[in-house]
Amino acid sequence: MSLHTLSRWFPFLAWPRPDRALLKGEFWAGMTVGLMLVPQGVAYAALAGMPLVTGIYASLVPALVAVLFSASTRLGVGPTALTSLLIGASLSGLAEPGSAQWVAMAAWMAMLSGLVQLVMGLARFGWLLNLVTSPVLSGFTQAAALLILSSQLGALAGLRSDMGALWTTPSLGHFDLTAAAFGLGSLVLLMLARRLRPGFPAAIVVLGVAGVISWAVGYAEADGAVVGALPAGLPSLYWPGALPWPSFAALVMPVLVVTLVSFLETASSAKVDSQRSGERWNENQDLIGQGLAKISSGLCGSFATSASFSRSAINLYAGARSGWATVFAIGLVLVVLLWLTPALYHVPQSVLAAVVVTAVTSLIKPDSFVRLWRISRVEAVISGITFGLTLATAPRMYWGVLVGLLMNLSHFLYQRLHPRIIEVGMHPDGTLRDRHLWQLPALAPHVLALRMDAELDFASASALERRVMDHLSAHPDVVHVCLLAQPINRIDVTGVETFAQLVATLRARAGTLHLSGLKLPVEQVLRRAGVLEPGAGLAMYRTDAEALRALQQLPVTAENAHGAASGGQKERVG
Repeated sequence: MSLHTLSRWFPFLAWPRPDRALLKGEFWAGMTVGLMLVPQGVAYAALAGMPLVTGIYASLVPALVAVLFSASTRLGVGPTALTSLLIGASLSGLAEPGSAQWVAMAAWMAMLSGLVQLVMGLARFGWLLNLVTSPVLSGFTQAAALLILSSQLGALAGLRSDMGALWTTPSLGHFDLTAAAFGLGSLVLLMLARRLRPGFPAAIVVLGVAGVISWAVGYAEADGAVVGALPAGLPSLYWPGALPWPSFAALVMPVLVVTLVSFLETASSAKVDSQRSGERWNENQDLIGQGLAKISSGLCGSFATSASFSRSAINLYAGARSGWATVFAIGLVLVVLLWLTPALYHVPQSVLAAVVVTAVTSLIKPDSFVRLWRISRVEAVISGITFGLTLATAPRMYWGVLVGLLMNLSHFLYQRLHPRIIEVGMHPDGTLRDRHLWQLPALAPHVLALRMDAELDFASASALERRVMDHLSAHPDVVHVCLLAQPINRIDVTGVETFAQLVATLRARAGTLHLSGLKLPVEQVLRRAGVLEPGAGLAMYRTDAEALRALQQLPVTAENAHGAASGGQKERVG
């Protein structure tokens, strides 16, 4: 078996051979991403309701599996804010956050979601992801970002009680002012760093400084909320055990949404990576790699992973050229997990909240709704409804993206069932345009000239037939129909039957169907069906100009139109 064939299934075999210059650049890119990965992993584990160390587990083995088996090798794979929120929201009410049952269900979500992606990749079903459009994803993502922000505000401000108690009896006594100082101060520093030095791993620096200050002032000893002790050492093999049927059924929809959303996160990063490298994106291989990564994460007792757009962008910005950068980043995570977890003990949890808030603020883009409204009001409405339903149905916020997907498919189907069919006329500039829009005269007496900008198939055929029949009923003098067929690039059985019905109708009226610019694939289907046989009632032209000359030479009176049309009939050479 050749190396090229093997590299299709094992993409890491196609990595560039390491040399000193390559490894030096990959090392520094990996260190930059690794320094972001550790604090974000811990913070996103808290967002998912998981033990904090599982965020580091999810940044280790799954990231290695993903980079080895994915086609896009420069993606920052690991915990992400959106996927973590989906996990935490989906399991809410099913178990106690951080409990053994919660961890088991999160692991099952990771493995089931990974299995779905793996099967889709092996079956080459990556094209299904194109069903989710940018407006649906934008509405869902921005709503999810607001939910993430709202979930972190209490921890960020050091709120000891719930919002209800604060609303009932407003008082500073509800807040841990030290935690608020840590959280808000860290937020300001992280925002400034992102603005001034986007590629700088500020999160690990802020965590380190906050941990030192927390240790110096004895914040943990004063019962402050800190990260606490994290177990050191590699993750062991974990099997969550069998799920009872009610729990499994409750996870079906969340698993499908995590599968969809997490891979759309991957797609947004992978497309940028493929554009930079000048190569076509292999979505099916990335499905396989991301699926295996999720399965390995569940087997480590962790939660579902995805590709982080921010970490992937930093990886590219830092000059990563291959998967070796990710290997170095994983090496840094391994060092932290084996020897440096005690250094995270004194980090206040409000600082973790600041890390999450900083990461998700970039997802909130209100101007995108305005831009959508200018481009397409229908899609803007779909995006807005997706946004509103995601907020309204939280924590079961998958209904937002599912309803948005259904509305988008309905809109697509409506457009297919109602194709653009216009009657054309000659514009003064010599082009054929919408006759009624530009108030143009008919091309010729007793002629209906139409152009349908769609395929002639089961979805559009009835619309064309209805358009022709309605016009013939309203204008009995019309005996010629000209179909400018160049936009029609496909025809199915329903389209063939409709075509044959139009020819038969015009023959019954002693008229003619004129075809202009019929494409070869459509013509071949019609010839196989036997509906393009030479005879009365059908005329074919290679170009629109040829059809126009023939139409303008038709007799003025309708009574002898049939004889003139059949006498001047042209047969197109295929």
